[in-house]
This record gives sequence, C-alpha cells and structure tokens, in this order.
Amino acid sequence: MILLAIQQADYGDLLLEFINSFRDNKGKNTYINQINEIIAYRKKSLVINFADLFNFNEQLATQIINNPKETLSILENKIYEYIIEKDPTYQEEIKKIHIRITNVPRTVELRKIRTNYANKLISIEGILVKSTPVKQRLSKAIFRHLNPDCMQDFVWPPDEEFDEILEVPSTCPVCGKAGQFKLIEDKSEFVDWQKAVIQERPEEIPPGQIPRQLEIVFEDDLVDSARPGDRVKVVGVLEIKKDSQIRRGSKSIFDFYLKVNSIEISQKVLDEVKISEDDEKKIRELSRDPWIREKIISSIAPSIYGHWEIKEAIALSLFGGVPKTMPDGTRIRGDIHVLIIGDPGTAKSQILQFAARVAPRAVYTTGKGSTAAGLTATVTRDKNSGDYYLEAGALVLADGGIAVIDEIDKMRDEDRVAIHEAMEQQTVSIAKAGIVAKLNARATVIAAGNPKLGRYIAERGLSENINLPPTILSRFDLIFILVDKPGTEDELLASHILDAHAGKGKENEIIDTDLLKKYIAYARKNIATKLTDEAKSLLQDFFVEMRKKSSESPDSPIIITPRQLEALIRLSEAYARMALRSEVTREDAERAINIMRIFLENVGLDVESGKIDIDTIMTGKPKSAREKMTRILEIIDTISGSNECARVKDIIKEAEGLGIDKQSVEKLISDMRKQGLIYESRPECYRKV
Repeated sequence: MILLAIQQADYGDLLLEFINSFRDNKGKNTYINQINEIIAYRKKSLVINFADLFNFNEQLATQIINNPKETLSILENKIYEYIIEKDPTYQEEIKKIHIRITNVPRTVELRKIRTNYANKLISIEGILVKSTPVKQRLSKAIFRHLNPDCMQDFVWPPDEEFDEILEVPSTCPVCGKAGQFKLIEDKSEFVDWQKAVIQERPEEIPPGQIPRQLEIVFEDDLVDSARPGDRVKVVGVLEIKKDSQIRRGSKSIFDFYLKVNSIEISQKVLDEVKISEDDEKKIRELSRDPWIREKIISSIAPSIYGHWEIKEAIALSLFGGVPKTMPDGTRIRGDIHVLIIGDPGTAKSQILQFAARVAPRAVYTTGKGSTAAGLTATVTRDKNSGDYYLEAGALVLADGGIAVIDEIDKMRDEDRVAIHEAMEQQTVSIAKAGIVAKLNARATVIAAGNPKLGRYIAERGLSENINLPPTILSRFDLIFILVDKPGTEDELLASHILDAHAGKGKENEIIDTDLLKKYIAYARKNIATKLTDEAKSLLQDFFVEMRKKSSESPDSPIIITPRQLEALIRLSEAYARMALRSEVTREDAERAINIMRIFLENVGLDVESGKIDIDTIMTGKPKSAREKMTRILEIIDTISGSNECARVKDIIKEAEGLGIDKQSVEKLISDMRKQGLIYESRPECYRKV
C-alpha cells in the first residue's frame, strides 16, 4: 500500500513535469497556455491529448486508461493545488478542476462493449439520439442529526463524492448515535448533470440488426455540449449503473453507462469514409476520363435496365451542389431533392436502395412505417425516471447525408407536413413538453411513390395523378415519372433481366460500388465549385427567355420561377463536382438546362393547353384550370344574383357558351365545394360563399 501511495504521488509530480516541459511542433507550451487561460477565464477543464502524454510517460498514460477514477482524481487534485499556488483567488470561485483526455486510441464499437471494459477509460463513436434537460446532482451532502442532544451538521459521505444514489447515514459520525437525519440543501454542494443516449451510426449497423444504444452522463462544464443529431466521439469511464431496486437485492442484472470525460463533435460531414492515398490516386485518375459523368450514371443501379434520366438525377443528388451562407446569416441549401413517381414494378425501390447503399451517409425509411415524430424529432418520457428526452428522427440522423423515403404517397397527411421545413430550411423545429429546440437536418431527400390510381394516366395533370400536396411537390428540384409502357425495348429489357439473373454483367464499364462511394465522399468533401461568368450568363439567358414567354401574352402561363433558377445552379455545381472541377463551365450549365427541360416537359405540362406551366407543380392547378374556375364562379355569382341560387343545369348551359364542357364544369363545382368557395343552398343549386 505504501508503494502504491508513493507511485500515485509520483503520478502527480510526473504530470506537472509533463505540463511544464511539453513543447509542440512550433515550440509552444500549449498546456501552460491552457493553465493561464483557466486562471484568466475561470475555466474548469484542462484538455490533454493522450498521444502527448503517452510519448512523455507510458506508465502514467496506461495507468489513466486502466485505473481512470483513482488516477484522474489524484492528478486533478495536484493540478488544482498548482493553479491555487499561481492564483490563490481561483479557489474562491472554482471548487474543482477536471482533466479531459482526448484522442484515446482504445475506440470500442457500441455493439462490442463487454464486461472487460468496465471501469476503464474507453472511446466510443456514434450519434447522440436523446438528451434530457440539465439537472443538478448532489455531490457533497450536508446532513443534520435531529437528536436534541446533538443537532450537529456533518458532511456525508465523509471521504468521497457519491453517484446518483444517496444513502442516508445510519449513525451520526459526530456523536455516534442513531436517529433521524435531515438533508440541508442550502449548505450541500451540487454539480450540473445531464443524461443522453448515444446510438450506432446508421451506416455501421449490420443488415437486419437493431441499432445498439448506450446511456451516457455529462457533468459540470460538459452539459449541453452536444445536441441530438450530432455525430460525436466520446471518451469516458464505463461504469455499472447502480439502481435503487438493485440495491434492495431484487435483481442481479446490471446495465452499463458511460461517465463522459471528454467529447468531440464531428463537424466534418464525411469523415466516416476513410480514403487512403491509393484511393485518392484512383479517384483522381477516374476524374480525368472525359466520359466520367456517363460512367458514374451507368454505375447507378447497373442491374436495372434503362431509366437514364432518373439515374442521372440520382447521381446529381448524391454529389449535390454547394450550400452557401449569406452575410445576413441566410442559408441557401446545396442539396438536390429528387422525386420519382411511377407505375408498380418499375424498380423504383431498387434504385432508392442503391442510392442509400452508395451514399457516404444515408438513412432509408418508408412512408408507411414513418410518422412525423420518427422523421423529424420528438419528446419522449422515460418510464423509470420520468425524465423528458429530446429524440432525433430520420431526417436529423441523416444530417449532411441522404434521407431516402420510399412509398412517400402512403404517408398520412399530418406526417407528411413535417418534412416541409426540413426540405427547404433544412432544420427541424420542435416545441413539446416545455422543450423548444431547433435541430439541423441538412439532408438530401430522394423519394419515390406510386400514382394515386395505381398507374399513371397521361391525360391527367400531375396533381391529379399524385397523392401529394403542391407544397411538397414544389420543394423537389427534379420530379420524374416512370411509365411502364410496352414497346420496342421489351426484348432488350428481358435480355438484361435474364443476363442479370444468369450472372452476366458489364462489369468493365461500371465503377465499383465501394470506389463510387469514396469518389462521392471525396467530391463532397474537397470540391467547392463556383460559377464562371460564362455559365452565369447562360443560366441567366435561359431564365430570362423562359420568363419572357410567360409575359408575351396574358394567356401565357408561368413557365419557370426563381426556385427553378436556384435548382439550375445546384444542378450545374453537381455536374462540375462529378468531374472533380472547382469551376462550373458552360457545358455543366447546358447539361443542367437540359435535365431541367426534360423535367418541365414531362411533369410541368398542362395537359389541357399543351403548354409548360410550372403552376401544375407549384400550386397544383395550371393557369387554364384557374381561369375556368374563375369563370364558373362568375357564372354562379351572376345567376344567383337574379335567382335565389344557381342550378347546375343553368351553370353548364352558360359554361358551354364559353367553351367549357359539361364534365369539366361538374368537376370544378365539386372541387370548389370541397375548397369552401361555394355551398349548396338547395339540392343541385349553388351560391358563392
């Protein structure tokens, strides 16, 4: 025991020697600078890089890993004494200092945490999915013995701090007698305390497995250092969770929790994909290929035949544009949202699954199994403790990556509304149970759904075919329709499917999935593209020209809005990123205009007038339908002015005179009634509201 005490005393001296003698690459003593900052700003933590300590003294570093509680306690006391020697006034404000260890080499996977790591200092990585509000934990209790002969106050426990469970003393340490004891809160010491839950990252979960979670506890100056949705690297002591029920002897099964020593928040979105020097060489070599874009598009879901434009759109959304923050703090998203609407059996889900696999960070969910809370965020209550937790949903967990939503048309309306804010503002706001929070959801949304009536009907407009409100449709940069149409390519399609099942593929022409994943991560991380003057003028000319067509005559619908111009900029940037170029050229802008034209001609078409009308997406009603509705309203108003109400047969008669057929009139009357523009005052007789 004496030898151990000498060693432990030596550890304190060794640490002081390390702090005073350490020099970094530039010859600066960073730890002395830190201590000066601690004194000046009354900070509570000294952050030590484990690698620096290990290089100085292996034995001390190993002792911190294997016996962290005792060793860190001795070291903290020594540092506290050292600081008080330098500035005696420090102890008046700060009662304790913490040593925070970073860069610990023992990183343990959440699903591989076992008993042999108990009471050791370990490092874990994952996503923070829940956190409680900050509370106060009693660290040093002052009890009063209520015996009239004693009535003395005493500190409990006398030698050390206790954890979450407070054991009331059985006898008074002052008089040695038993009796009643009262906790004196005013004199006791408290420390800030917060509980959170860390979960495995979605890309690390083995297929078919439930993600593992671990409870973690922040104390003192670490509280509120991270919020749900943050990807974190946590260093801490793995401890056994002490429960009051267990203390009474009802259970022999215990849980782990991690008492956090230090936390690092991963700011860089794409640090998870490790790119070696060889990988970088391959990526750079690939980017020099003049046909690199075509190669990447061919490598998107290669087992699926055709759908070139859709694969191109998926590739663009995987690379994405460049997000920008304006001087006034406004953030413009760089993510390209894509929606695929198609007939059953056209491999929509397979394309989406591939996108989720190849994206450096992705969360896959389906509309049927997703609620508003599951997609965005929610407040849950712990059954045992009654604590409220803020819990992050799929779009928050996909922050900086891709959220793939299959069967989006099957979602309930009230759940679908939740993704509005996440798609445009890229945040998720929540106000429940007194918790008001704003979480980041900077995710690209790739969604797919089936037409309302089973198959897509070309004679009907987009909003009549899709069970999605215009508010969501307008937020997608690109929308594509997959129609299963028998024709000349059926032989090639059959041949492709049969070859795929027989194991015959065209492997030479496509990029390997792992390499493509690294290529995308490298491009997103390192390539920040800018528009050249040539590309700018081309996009400007296209936008102005399309708007001019809308202003030529009063009957012309609006073809394009500023929202599409922003989408064009993002698409141009994504094309440049595909070739690892930092400048957007004229060719990139031309390609962006081309895919935008395909989208507008297929989706933004008013089926009645045959003209492109962006309002079919933006408002759900093309200009022609709006004008008809206005005329019918005028007819109803005129007839009901002279009569009590307007009969349907009279409305049809008047409308036919204006060139509106009976079927359209009946549909418009039904729509206006649903919208509350007209009401039925008598059977088959209407008045304007």
